[in-house]
Amino acid sequence: MPAEVTVGPLVLSINRGTTFMVTDERGEVDARSEQGIFADDTRFVSHLRLTIQGKPWVLLTSAVVHHYTVQLQLANPALVTSAGDLRAHDLGLTVSRMVADGIHEDLDITSYALQTVAFKFEVSIDSDFADIFEVRAHHIPARSGITTAWDSERSELSIEYRNQDFERRVVYRLTNSGSPASFSHSRNTLAFDVTLQPGEAWHCCAGYALSDDERSREPPTCSGSDRSALALGRLQAEWLSNATLLTSANEDVYRAYLRSVKDIGALRMHHQDLSPDAWVAAAGVPWYVALFGRDSLIASLQTMLVQPAFALGALKKLAQYQAQAVDDWRDAEPGKILHELRVGELAHFNRIPHTPYYGTADATALYLIVLHEAWKWLGDLRLLREHRDVALRCLEWIDRYGDLDGDGFQEYQTRSPHGYENMGWKDSSDAIVYPDGRPVPQPKALVELQGYVFDAKLRMAEVFDVLGEPDRAATLRSQAAVLQQRFEDAFWSDDLGAYVLCLDPHKEPVKTLASNVGHCLWSGIVRPDRAERMLPRIFGDEMWTGWGVRTLAAGNPAFNPFSYHNGSIWPHDNGLLALGLKRYGFATEAARVARDIFGAASYFNRYRLPELYAGLSKRETAFPVQYIGANVPQAWAAGSIFDLLRAILGLRADASRRLLYVDPTLPRWLPDVTLGGLAVGESRLTIRFWREGERSRWAVVDQWRGPQVTVAEEPWTPWRLGDANVKPVVATPST
Repeated sequence: MPAEVTVGPLVLSINRGTTFMVTDERGEVDARSEQGIFADDTRFVSHLRLTIQGKPWVLLTSAVVHHYTVQLQLANPALVTSAGDLRAHDLGLTVSRMVADGIHEDLDITSYALQTVAFKFEVSIDSDFADIFEVRAHHIPARSGITTAWDSERSELSIEYRNQDFERRVVYRLTNSGSPASFSHSRNTLAFDVTLQPGEAWHCCAGYALSDDERSREPPTCSGSDRSALALGRLQAEWLSNATLLTSANEDVYRAYLRSVKDIGALRMHHQDLSPDAWVAAAGVPWYVALFGRDSLIASLQTMLVQPAFALGALKKLAQYQAQAVDDWRDAEPGKILHELRVGELAHFNRIPHTPYYGTADATALYLIVLHEAWKWLGDLRLLREHRDVALRCLEWIDRYGDLDGDGFQEYQTRSPHGYENMGWKDSSDAIVYPDGRPVPQPKALVELQGYVFDAKLRMAEVFDVLGEPDRAATLRSQAAVLQQRFEDAFWSDDLGAYVLCLDPHKEPVKTLASNVGHCLWSGIVRPDRAERMLPRIFGDEMWTGWGVRTLAAGNPAFNPFSYHNGSIWPHDNGLLALGLKRYGFATEAARVARDIFGAASYFNRYRLPELYAGLSKRETAFPVQYIGANVPQAWAAGSIFDLLRAILGLRADASRRLLYVDPTLPRWLPDVTLGGLAVGESRLTIRFWREGERSRWAVVDQWRGPQVTVAEEPWTPWRLGDANVKPVVATPST
């Protein structure tokens, strides 16, 4: 067994929808930390502590049981009480918590002492009602509008915050308590006088109700906890039952895949469900429990292998927020797809532009890519008709606003005073740098944006052919052809041996080696001979670590393996790179990337890949090194597992023609994979892949529920302009 790596100081995190609770391993919350109970971008509980006679309990074990439940086992320290001395571990405290809309907890104390014991059990609780942006920045101003009230008759502690028309309230409600509680206003502490005979137990139910000015997130009742747990478990079970299942002799691959499927389901934002098969996942816990454009779209692409209907929620929800007008404060223009929607106090009073904020240069093209890919897997023409006008507005935005100076390339320029310096997926302020490490000023034309638009236009050309609009399709193909040629002329660097990171404000190439070029392989814009020339750079010591490919080459002065974007390793970045390598015929290299990420996953707690980890080489460290502050779980990271498998198996669908294409190239470390219940249109298939000598074989084990699907072996290739609709030759399956 490899050493287990945790991401940052050990925390216990449970979530359901947009409510989540993050504590330390003792189940407590320190107001100086990033922990707490959160909902809708507000921290409702900023301090939580359990004590006995004013002293901390001794932690024995704590663990997240399901994504929505956690349990802690604690014992008492040695104490002197009014009833006599109490030996260490004479008392056991079990804390069981479950998050639904609100949060329910059971507090159970059992005496193992030989004599009667009496002690004071205390719960300290407080709230700063900080906006999540303030918590993340560790800059929390004091709020004057907070009031605290204890209702002894109802056994309720209410903490309320009001700022004009912005209201938030947490009610800590006690039921079925083994003894009444008293409250100290000076310490915000509830105290219970507990007396227990040998073998006797004390119990109390407590619930956290989280309210705003529109609704209250009620916790499960004490008597209904089991039913609530069953309901939450049923939602996850429904997701798992509709997801493609995987079995393999490689235990790491099996466990990482199952963990990722569960994490995607755990991130479901239930209040934004449009239907049972149309829902959106949060981008990550704790910082990104909100609607995101880029994140939800990339996660939708990643999950085509698992459940293609997952993309329907992102397409529908993001269409509802498609920008209608120019709005400099929010960096919006007509047709643009949002970046991020927030609903906390800062957004409420318009102190941040996330209402929603449109500061992303890639989500609009990614929307078109997801629309096409979802149709490929679902085969439902109604999907294209429903989103046709949305797609047209996206295309218009790309040509009119995405291209700032009319030169045919995508650039971005922030107009909002609180907007982002960088609007690609590497959106930290220092992520885009010159070879000497200096930040590149705006406007800048990122290399991957050109690939996204190229891919989107060719995909939409196929869509408009299907919709009976051949002239529009021909125009899009012509635009893509021009873009590809101009891209080669402007972005390729013989000196670098790769495509440059971007063009700067003077349209000068920024000859920085970065992982962004992998996205261009995925999009298919790269010339095949130049793709091969990039391999030594991608897999040289500056970029490849053995745990994955870095975001920035180690030779750049801005390189820092512990940074967010300048040298770290992002699983989703590597997943897209693997797909691109496979597309250009570099199956061995794609499998190398996959081996790195699966290997890293085996070290992380429960095979759960974090958002990112440090870009240290395998020669420097025997295990992947944590990035403190990474989101865990995180949708992109979970979805990277699916991209890596698609790269190895070469899976592509054409459901409207009842076709599934495979191109398996299983490496030696992955001797077999079976996908059960793979959805292609209305059909379900079970396919087995295995190595036979140095060859990869495959066979359809079963097909059910839906029309017959033809499975064909066909390599995935870069875009070949003019023949995007040519049907591949149907090959004979392995036997």
